[in-house]
Amino acid sequence: MLANLLASINTWLAQEKSVKSIEKQAQENLKALSENPYPGRGIVMGRSAVGDLMQIYWVMGRSENSRNRVLLLDRADGEEVVRTAAFDPLKVEDPSLIIYNAMRQHGDFHIVSNGDQTDTVVQFLKEGNTVDEALASRSYEPDDPNFTPRITGIINDAAKTYLMWITRKHEATGLPEHSHGLWSKFAVDALGECIHTYRGDGSPLPPFEGRPYAVPLGEGVVSTAETYWDTLNPDNRVALVAKSIDSETGTVDYHIINALNR
Repeated sequence: MLANLLASINTWLAQEKSVKSIEKQAQENLKALSENPYPGRGIVMGRSAVGDLMQIYWVMGRSENSRNRVLLLDRADGEEVVRTAAFDPLKVEDPSLIIYNAMRQHGDFHIVSNGDQTDTVVQFLKEGNTVDEALASRSYEPDDPNFTPRITGIINDAAKTYLMWITRKHEATGLPEHSHGLWSKFAVDALGECIHTYRGDGSPLPPFEGRPYAVPLGEGVVSTAETYWDTLNPDNRVALVAKSIDSETGTVDYHIINALNR
């Protein structure tokens, strides 16, 4: 009896130590993100400090065409969509890779991405296919010489699980290289995982490598959005949205920040 109790206590202490280590690393990762001049477009998914599921998406840009954007929330035909839009339509040079639906929902699936693969995922799900099949059908962006990776995050609200995916150019073959995590459980409150398109600035821009990394999350969409907005490089940040999904009711809330509206 005593031995079992001691074993349980030791397991709990080990778990607490592991969580503290992850929390410390998450803060260090957020600081590193603040020092990155150009991570590009980014996604964060995790569980807020009050236990709600959360998604964050941000847009950065260096050219006038890229910076001429805002994020908008549309509510129509029973669906909520967060999309990019031109702030000044007269200044748009090429809308093909800068105008798209960034966040959509289909049933229990909450989809966020840095391109029109958001719509690909929804269409595949409507046809009874899988998320894996949807994303495997897409390639990286054709923006030579950067060949920007496509990054996608999906939350399954019913199962409280998530998937993160990146599709980038294979250096040797030039073919699309698909990397993704398993359907993982959200394990710890106030923690999320982050992925973005680039490691930093450069010419061409160096693509993100490795696995998504741990980052901290706040209590709600407003404070969390402001934290990440303040973290992003002020010279290159364009727009950001934070989305929360109530853990009990499934109610969704958004907070959008646009540089051109502040």
